[in-house]
Amino acid sequence: MLMRQRRQQPGPGQESVWDYPRPPRVEQTSRRVRVVFNGEVVADSTRAWRVLETSHPPVYYIPPEDVRRRYLEPSSRHTFCEFKGRASYVTLRVGERESKDAGWTYPDPAPGFEALRGAIAFYPSRVDACFVDDEQVIAQPGDFYGGWITADVVGPFKGGPGSSGW
Repeated sequence: MLMRQRRQQPGPGQESVWDYPRPPRVEQTSRRVRVVFNGEVVADSTRAWRVLETSHPPVYYIPPEDVRRRYLEPSSRHTFCEFKGRASYVTLRVGERESKDAGWTYPDPAPGFEALRGAIAFYPSRVDACFVDDEQVIAQPGDFYGGWITADVVGPFKGGPGSSGW
């Protein structure tokens, strides 16, 4: 049986992911986003893009100039998004540690998503920490979506058990 939880009412300064559009919207943010893995800051930006899609916490795409690309290796994994197009994945390697398919990029995004070209999104669950400003994010439930949950977004969030039909 398919069941959707009731939309949480956002408080002051919060957004409900149920107010985000479908198809998703891309918007630039000046908030500082950082990704840390094996003691290294592998990405640090105040020029990231947020992708906002119904029932999903924001996914942050970091411009390639703000990512320490020497830590990235191309992966053989590819997926297809009906909105953004074909994604190519990257493996993160810092020192002796590796996180397979830790992030993804759209080398040739679909129309409407051109701003994401070459920007890299990271799964918070596959790195040591991700931050929006100074707040450490919580990973979106499940192992497919890469949303970043912060105190300023409320759900419920797609990705956990029973949410595949939302």
